[in-house]
Formats: sequence, C-alpha cells, structure tokens
Amino acid sequence: MTQKTLGLALIVLGVAFFAISLSADLLGLGVGAGMGWKQLTGVAVGILLFVAGIWLGRRKVGLPK
Repeated sequence: MTQKTLGLALIVLGVAFFAISLSADLLGLGVGAGMGWKQLTGVAVGILLFVAGIWLGRRKVGLPK
C-alpha cells in the first residue's frame, strides 16, 4: 500500500468517524439528548485521523540531499 493510498484511507476513515459520532443521536446510537463524552471523543478521533491522513498523503518520501 502506498503512502498516498494510506493517507486517503485515513481521511475517509476520519470523515466517517466524525460524521457517525456527530449524528449518533439521530442514528439511535446515542444514550441521551446532547453530546456526551463518547461522542466528543469520537469527533476528536475523527479529526485526528483526518489530519493524519492529510499529513501522510502530502509527505514526501526520499532521502535528503
């Protein structure tokens, strides 16, 4: 798997994690009304995966001259 492919996979996974965490109450996954700590943690993990995917996809591979 190339670095760009892995970066794209992390971006997609991050967006999915973010969207599912934010809409957990609408999907019937949430415990109560409002944002709980589990949802906030899911949103944070989604953002971190997204940023890591962008960083990994843009990183240049090679030895410095």
